[in-house]
Amino acid sequence: MAPARTFVLPPGCAENSIILSFPVAPEFAGMRLDLFIQTRIPRLSRTRAQRIVKACGYREDGTKSRASDLVRAGETMYLVRPPFEEPEAPRELPVVYEDDCMLALNKPPGLPVHPSASYHRSTVSYILQEKYGYEDAPRIAHRLDRETSGLLLCSRTRASEPLLKGAFEDRRMHKTYLAIVRGEMAQDTGTIDLPMARPDAGLHVLMVVRPDGLSAVTDYRVRARGGGHSLVELSPRTGRQHQLRVHLSALGHSIVGDKLYGPEREAPFLETIETGLTPALIERLGHDRHALHAHALTFVHPVTGRDITLEAPLSPDLVALWSRLTRDTMRHDAAVDRLVAAT
Repeated sequence: MAPARTFVLPPGCAENSIILSFPVAPEFAGMRLDLFIQTRIPRLSRTRAQRIVKACGYREDGTKSRASDLVRAGETMYLVRPPFEEPEAPRELPVVYEDDCMLALNKPPGLPVHPSASYHRSTVSYILQEKYGYEDAPRIAHRLDRETSGLLLCSRTRASEPLLKGAFEDRRMHKTYLAIVRGEMAQDTGTIDLPMARPDAGLHVLMVVRPDGLSAVTDYRVRARGGGHSLVELSPRTGRQHQLRVHLSALGHSIVGDKLYGPEREAPFLETIETGLTPALIERLGHDRHALHAHALTFVHPVTGRDITLEAPLSPDLVALWSRLTRDTMRHDAAVDRLVAAT
């Protein structure tokens, strides 16, 4: 059983705390805890490691740990970080398509889809209830991460809700994403077939490539290259959590702005919790959110039976990012120009 499942949250810690676990391998036995944590989190200074252990370090039994504690082989050390405070979020929801059956929205980046312990009023579901009323509010048919922008499909009636959700579950929805990634990808097209699972240690919101994981397959096509970056079209055949971000990172082409799967792994995510999204951190990340956009959905209309394709224009912040990255290097391409045309 994974170590995190045996750990009891210490009294006073919020239920939605962010938990990291670090099993101690034999070669680390006898090392000071602050040094041990420093080895496990990239770019962590000794001073910061000491500060983090003092604030949120715990042993398996829930007792507080100290930076000077010596770790023992076979035990697991824990960091319990407080959850994010709810920040301001955009509340505009541009409509891409609407009929008696469905509503398609172009979700802005930074707006969560559903309420959580950190987000309440600033969510897509809450805004829809404000506009349509609780009983008549469109029901969201799938999910997008808070930072991911783009096409979000909702049902307009109770009868259409299971039809749309079933189409997603049965992979009858062809989804296309656009991402701006680090590096100019060598192959124009390809398929990433790498199974994924939860890690045995580290940050417990992460997914990792593992041979014993669940099947995860992504097709990709490079739409443009320039300035040491690529604009990539992605078509996931499966729907694992963080699939596109993990797969691109595994290829060595992580998404610009990704706080979990970039070159520094989860260090920027932890830094954001501690200090907020500072200008220096944004400069390291390359953007203030991961540059991923849900671009299109192609499917059979559940009522009319006709083929339908819906598209959400690339969000303005990603248009500006691509323009900045490629200003002096990208060859003119009319198709790509249309793809990233500002709205």
